[in-house]
Amino acid sequence: MMPGFRQSMAWLHTWSGLLLGWLLYAVFFTGTTAYFNQEITAWMTPESVEQADPRTAAVNAQAWLARHHPDAVTWDVMLPASRGGETRLSWTEASSPTASDAARGSMRLNGRGLDTPVPRPTAGGQFLYGFHYELHYVPYRTARWIVGLSAMFMLVAIVSGIVTHKKIFADFFMLRFGKGQRSWLDAHNVTAVLALPFHLMITYTGLVALMHMYMPWPDMMRPKPPRFAPMTIEASAAPSAPLTALLPLLTQASQEWGGVQAVRIKYQHPGHADARITLFPSGADSIAEHHGAQIFDGATGALITPPPSTSNTHIVESAMVGLHAGRYAAPTLRWLYFLSGLGGTVMIGTGLLLWIVKRRQRLPDPEHPYFGFRIVERLNIGTIVGLPAGVAAYFLANRLLSTDAVGRADWEIRCLFITWTALLVWSIVRPAKSAWVEALTVCALLYALVPIVSALTTTRGLFSSLITRDWVFVSFDLVMLITAALLTLAVRKLASHTPKAAPRRKPRPSVEAAA
Repeated sequence: MMPGFRQSMAWLHTWSGLLLGWLLYAVFFTGTTAYFNQEITAWMTPESVEQADPRTAAVNAQAWLARHHPDAVTWDVMLPASRGGETRLSWTEASSPTASDAARGSMRLNGRGLDTPVPRPTAGGQFLYGFHYELHYVPYRTARWIVGLSAMFMLVAIVSGIVTHKKIFADFFMLRFGKGQRSWLDAHNVTAVLALPFHLMITYTGLVALMHMYMPWPDMMRPKPPRFAPMTIEASAAPSAPLTALLPLLTQASQEWGGVQAVRIKYQHPGHADARITLFPSGADSIAEHHGAQIFDGATGALITPPPSTSNTHIVESAMVGLHAGRYAAPTLRWLYFLSGLGGTVMIGTGLLLWIVKRRQRLPDPEHPYFGFRIVERLNIGTIVGLPAGVAAYFLANRLLSTDAVGRADWEIRCLFITWTALLVWSIVRPAKSAWVEALTVCALLYALVPIVSALTTTRGLFSSLITRDWVFVSFDLVMLITAALLTLAVRKLASHTPKAAPRRKPRPSVEAAA
């Protein structure tokens, strides 16, 4: 007998969610943290105490470069965002007109645009943001193909889940605790329905953000927009001339962009009569990108190249990307993004656990499951607990590693993967329940240590931050403590849990006995 439509959708929902569920969990978890990636970076650079507005930082950066590298042929300035961050500078100096002899350098300044104190080297929140679609150690294009494939599976799982659960909205109001499989199903349903529009939006827009790689043919067919001439590193033959004042250019560009501020400034031949200053608009002030860069004469301040016109297709596409990234969101909306992302992470995690709980009851011997079942069970522990524990180790490494250690930012990342791998291996060699309890205990301990170690190694601990009303540091430490408390509660519940024996099925009477 052929299964019905809903039964087919239930099968599709189960296996599309399971096959790439561990990768989807990692993508959702790290992507959720990325909504506060700038705040995470601010916490991981406690030396950057004062934060100037981007316009002041731009003026200070230009003054610093003019003072320390007046003979450079190019300057590049990445401005801090309005939510925090640092000013990043780079420059190119050529000892001869050929590119092969160019000498490049970079520098990070504090919030006021000064070089003292220099923030500690760190991958910051940008690593977590990049990992959720680049997977760090995986080659660039391969990673995006893998993440895109997992997003397709996610979209299939969401749609098939909607079809499967005909009482999906009624189940939203049903959350029972201590009921075994029923409790896991309730948690899965509630977290799925609570942010269902977000889950659909974030999955679909994530695919749109990568569609040029999956479907490049429309780009190949349409005419290419005009591009700015690339900057050269050849030394200028023009006479010396002071740079024009930067603030009027920032004001003029912002008016042209409808209030959007500049996020990047590129200089060519600064200090010469043929200097050029290119301003790039920020994407954090609106959902869609409507504007292009503007080029000014660096000596006179005259506008040379107005921004190119933007097509409606590009505006729609950038709106999709803007919705996905959430950079435009005000603090309240960003917290809603964050909580919805956590709901999606819990939804995936409970779905993976539900697969184990449902099938364990059907095993002939639940204490000795088959090999494939054990693989799924151990991957659940290693991913659901191992990745969050690795992120906590990442934060701890930021505080414990020497600030002048060689490759310090890379070692922060290595600490994350070392911790994650260690818990995965531990879950393999230990019995399943013991592995869950021990891994959750380690994870809770790591998160509890983060604010303690931060208070011992910096002057910006929780209590001092409360006194100075440093809400970024206060919020970060409170989130760490709340996470540790929830994990501790999970450890206590799991350690005291005694699984109920599955009811034995009565054998069906034979045909002879019935006769």
